[in-house]
Amino acid sequence: MIVVTLATIAINGLATGLPLNGQSTGEISDRFPSLFTPAGYVFSIWGVIYLGLLAYMVFQALPSQRTNPRMRSIGWLYVASGVANSVWIFLWHYNQFAWSLVVMLVLLASLVGIYLRLSPFTRGVGAAERWTTHIPFSIYLGWITVATVANTATVLLDWNWSGGPLSPALWAILMIAVATVLGLIFALREVNPAYVLVLVWAFAGIAVKQSATPAVAWTAIGAAVLLVVAVVAGLLRNRRSVRSQPLANN
Repeated sequence: MIVVTLATIAINGLATGLPLNGQSTGEISDRFPSLFTPAGYVFSIWGVIYLGLLAYMVFQALPSQRTNPRMRSIGWLYVASGVANSVWIFLWHYNQFAWSLVVMLVLLASLVGIYLRLSPFTRGVGAAERWTTHIPFSIYLGWITVATVANTATVLLDWNWSGGPLSPALWAILMIAVATVLGLIFALREVNPAYVLVLVWAFAGIAVKQSATPAVAWTAIGAAVLLVVAVVAGLLRNRRSVRSQPLANN
């Protein structure tokens, strides 16, 4: 896990520092302007993600975690996510956008697998495991959900797809709507603020970046507000449920 984590972070750092193939990740994205693309500052979330992965790397290596079944159950999926992340960087920087989407889907699938293995135990684990494992992977999954949509848009633009019967603005609104539905599920059923707030962060960035297209910007703002309300509602409902359990057991 240590090697995978450090290699993933190092490759991403080199991609930006060199940059790979003479172009940064952001410069490539700017070549394919999509109305779903958020403002540049939104991508700073990668710093949060990598800090979370470092925290996980340290936590899972502790002697006390050697027999933790949750750490063991996600090991191979974490390796798959690290490999996919690194391979995606090379494919993206060398303009292999269709293949980059395939690898992005592998990354998304591996993170979904990690989430499914961790989520049933989130309420029962200690604060250390929650903050070093459960929350970081929820943030990571939230961002890759957004990134997968953006990557798909890039591939379609690279193929010169015009959008069919729908305008670019309508496609962007549709993508925001789909992401919002996912956010509502994570807010109300999963009660996972970390995942949902990543979507809020992305939607706020879309509103800023796409301010010249009011329909998209206001849809993004509305979606962000709706998700914040859903997060609060989910937390309040969960709190009431937890409080009522001891009474029900008496």
